[in-house]
Amino acid sequence: MDIFLQQIVNGLVQGSIYALVALGYTMVYGIMGLINFAHGEVVMIGTLVTITVAGSLINAGMPVVFAGLAGLGASVLVCMALGWGLERIAYRPLRNAPRLTPLITAIGMSIVLQNLAMMIWGRNYLTFPPLLPKINFELAGAHFTAIQVFIVVVSGATMAGLLALIYRTKLGMAMRATAQNPAVASLMGVNINRVIAAAFVIGSALGALAGVMVGTYYEIAHYQMGFMLGLKAFTAAVLGGIGNLAGAMLGGVLLGIIEALGAGYIGDLTGGFLGSHYQDIFAFIVLIVVLMFKPSGLFGEKTGDRA
Repeated sequence: MDIFLQQIVNGLVQGSIYALVALGYTMVYGIMGLINFAHGEVVMIGTLVTITVAGSLINAGMPVVFAGLAGLGASVLVCMALGWGLERIAYRPLRNAPRLTPLITAIGMSIVLQNLAMMIWGRNYLTFPPLLPKINFELAGAHFTAIQVFIVVVSGATMAGLLALIYRTKLGMAMRATAQNPAVASLMGVNINRVIAAAFVIGSALGALAGVMVGTYYEIAHYQMGFMLGLKAFTAAVLGGIGNLAGAMLGGVLLGIIEALGAGYIGDLTGGFLGSHYQDIFAFIVLIVVLMFKPSGLFGEKTGDRA
């Protein structure tokens, strides 16, 4: 039971990160029908920017708290600008192109950003500066840290804030109208270009926050870290129902728990043949099962192609 509770805690933390990244995928897909495969690289760049800014300020003698906030702020701004640039330069000219064209472009932008990060930050793993105190807690035999509590609480608050933005503001209303029918929304006075750009910017800001959480949790970063994280977040979005915000949140948490439980018990289930380092296979198993039996996801709905 102790192992089970411990893996649930670990899964909630990991799932909270997946959920934040998955929201970036599902916001763009809900409005444009585009899977932005470069989103994982946006998260990666956010992590590396935080390392550069916060690490430099800490070395200069700035208190860790202020250095961390400055690093987070810089990361969010850079990722927001990057998300806007991706939409404006790479995706907007292809908005009326066949569906395969922007998909290939998204994969291409992912490769470009990955190699750009390698040129700037190098090939080696980078150490993330310690931004939070390492305080340990215990509850019912499960151990967790202040960093894990921070990740779950901030992720929950951020997701609640996003739902409030989408369902309680004019921008959110414009996003929902654009997702429903862009042509009619445009006739009603909605600036489609501005709404789509806002979706990219907001999703990229969430990605930057997730990147800081990943760096704080694992304390390392690498220019290739965005690929696997983005793939798992995409799986979470598909699991919940891509295009559905609540589904992306639930899908991220469920995927994190499934992965954590799998890592904890895979050795026993396979008689020691497979170890916990094979935990990544569970994301792909989930993706395959969902695509086979419920392609629309848990909360997705079958919809026809737009006219």
